[in-house]
Amino acid sequence: MNTLAQLRAGQLAGQKRLDLCCDLTEFPDEIFQLADSLEILNLSGNRLSQLPEDLHRLTRLRILFCSDNQFTELPACLGQCLELSMIGFKANQIKSVPGAALPPQLRWLILTDNCIEHLPVELGERPRLQKLMLAGNRLQQLPSSLANCERLELIRLAANQLSELPEWLVRLPRLSWLAYAANPLCNDTRAPGAADHSQHIDWSQLELGQRLGEGASGVIYQAQWSVSGQPPRSVAVKLYKGSITSDGSPLNEMHACIAAGEHPNLIPVLGRVTGHPQNTAGLVMALIAPSFTNLAELPSFDSCSRDVYAHSLRFSADHALHIARGVAAAAGHLHAQGISHGDVYGHNMLFNPEGECLLGDFGAACFHATDDSPQTRALQRLEVRAFGILLGELLERIDSGLSDQSRTVLEDLQRRCMQPEVLARPGFTEVNEVLRAIR
Repeated sequence: MNTLAQLRAGQLAGQKRLDLCCDLTEFPDEIFQLADSLEILNLSGNRLSQLPEDLHRLTRLRILFCSDNQFTELPACLGQCLELSMIGFKANQIKSVPGAALPPQLRWLILTDNCIEHLPVELGERPRLQKLMLAGNRLQQLPSSLANCERLELIRLAANQLSELPEWLVRLPRLSWLAYAANPLCNDTRAPGAADHSQHIDWSQLELGQRLGEGASGVIYQAQWSVSGQPPRSVAVKLYKGSITSDGSPLNEMHACIAAGEHPNLIPVLGRVTGHPQNTAGLVMALIAPSFTNLAELPSFDSCSRDVYAHSLRFSADHALHIARGVAAAAGHLHAQGISHGDVYGHNMLFNPEGECLLGDFGAACFHATDDSPQTRALQRLEVRAFGILLGELLERIDSGLSDQSRTVLEDLQRRCMQPEVLARPGFTEVNEVLRAIR
């Protein structure tokens, strides 16, 4: 984190990135001294409500973060920043998004947790738009012009006021990651608050140990679960936060984890936490062996919608196929339960040296009907495209053991999973059959 004193003293000359979080109420004019170099500007966590009309003087600016401030309108001056492609205004009080605020190179827009009721038609006139984060607003509909955004791959719509998903949305040729839980359209009887039959585990039976990790939706701890008359059991406990995440509601995530049921490629849920002194929601899950690690890292600013893999990561054909089969089997199982995972990504998968794989992180999960309607098929085929991307990433990293014939079969499967005609893609039943047939 940089300081205002450093900026004013000229100590940051030539920097490409500037991070200022120092209770700012006005945009510091000294930032313009970096106009010849500044590409990433992070002003999150201040008390700003306006940006200067001549922000375009920062001619190299590509990425701007102004989350956790006091904006009520997305500043129109952003639209004049010709190189600006990523904008983040999460957790403000934004009600208005003028069309003039959308720069021509817009690729990644984050407006999570605001008060937005309408989006401008101009949003659909940004052909490079690839990621759109809108969870936690008041949207009742989407502009139909978004149907023109053929590069759009990820959209988060959870916790809004949508009564239906537009048909054009689920037919977008590249859409692969969709979250829409906690909208009026989600009238499924399994919605949060409905009865569930998961085991209830009293807080008094749990003794928390070390923190294992923290994500947007909650914190995971190692714990001991003690039941009278039984030896203590090592488990993992996830305690959920109450705030809206980029994907949606943490409580919807918890509900989807429970509803998913048992599968060898899902992390087993042992029960729901009850009796927490602060009424914090939580799940008790099986403790995963330390030999499991994340398959990939989150997308970077540059990769946008693509995971980042370790440069040295390589697989044998057997291990890559084991991972692909595990993910496809888990996704197929979820679809049979009427659940879309919404985030089939390498960074949400754990694998071990034997190629065993677990699909985790249900933050973007949504319920859908289990009938064979066009919308259900389309929602499931969006996830198939996400799997196709993963399959391609695995194929790129196989260094031994894959015959030419098997590679041809896998490349053909990947192509069919990613073809632009959504309903022409195979379902996971067929995907699993193809993968099982490869020897």
